[in-house]
Amino acid sequence: MKVLVTGADGFVGGWLTRSLLEAGHFVTGVHRHGGHPSPILSPQEQSRVAWREMELRDGGSVVTALAGESDAVVHLAAVASGADARRDPGLAWEVNAAGSARLAEALGSMVGDGHAGPILLFVSTSEVYGQGTGALRQEQDALLPCSPYAASKAGAEVAVLEVARRTGLRVIVARPFQHIGPGQDTRFVVPALVQRLRTAKRTGDATIQTGNLDVIRDILDVRDVAAAYLGLLERGTAGETYNVATGTGYALAAVLERLQRMLGSRVKAALDPQLARRSDIRHLVGDASKLRSATGWAARFTLDQTLQDLCDAQTD
Repeated sequence: MKVLVTGADGFVGGWLTRSLLEAGHFVTGVHRHGGHPSPILSPQEQSRVAWREMELRDGGSVVTALAGESDAVVHLAAVASGADARRDPGLAWEVNAAGSARLAEALGSMVGDGHAGPILLFVSTSEVYGQGTGALRQEQDALLPCSPYAASKAGAEVAVLEVARRTGLRVIVARPFQHIGPGQDTRFVVPALVQRLRTAKRTGDATIQTGNLDVIRDILDVRDVAAAYLGLLERGTAGETYNVATGTGYALAAVLERLQRMLGSRVKAALDPQLARRSDIRHLVGDASKLRSATGWAARFTLDQTLQDLCDAQTD
């Protein structure tokens, strides 16, 4: 299968590209202007990928990047950091929602005259569900985003599905829950905690700054998420939405405790208002039974395995 991956220069994009190569697929990796192949990939893996540039805010750039024949497109490129989206909500909407609309429109134009066009796997986020009641989130739940990032992703879902209805473009929507792993940027909460613990151990500090540690999250390994996307490309149904989740929730305080044991660093956590979000989702855990039924997917990595690998990969 020929698969084009947008955001192939990123954290998830690197792990997905590796999974696709290992499965024997041909990969075209798309990155931002001036970007580089994901550091997740070895030089040998990078050499096996056909690389292109794309700017989601430029319709002509999108059309050029998508030129040629692909069996599938996985759309990962986005303003992915919630903090970045809060600093500039307009940019998040322009890239995530409008950019996805441009990409879907370009793909939709390929459908017709007996040609089905490539299938689009659009990667959204579990945060579109917003605040919940503590129950497992299911695909049919209402979308009630409560952050600029989640709102822009919900808008992107609306956009790509509208194109699907109008043009016949085959679209699958994935809603991954929080995922972590080796190589993740310290803009995100768990690798940031690892970095602060390492620094505190080195400097002898007894306290680290954190956001709200009482929130409950469904935490996956990025390698399991990549496997889920591969399964959806091979066995997912167009027009359907799938949660990617484990169904198990962990308080971030418990994650911090596990990290302290692994790193041998005992500290106190001090709440930093700059790191706490006023609209933080208190409980976000998903039901992935639909994904399992469709693809046979199951998470392979335990939380402790993932945390240890993340710690081992992060350097001081």
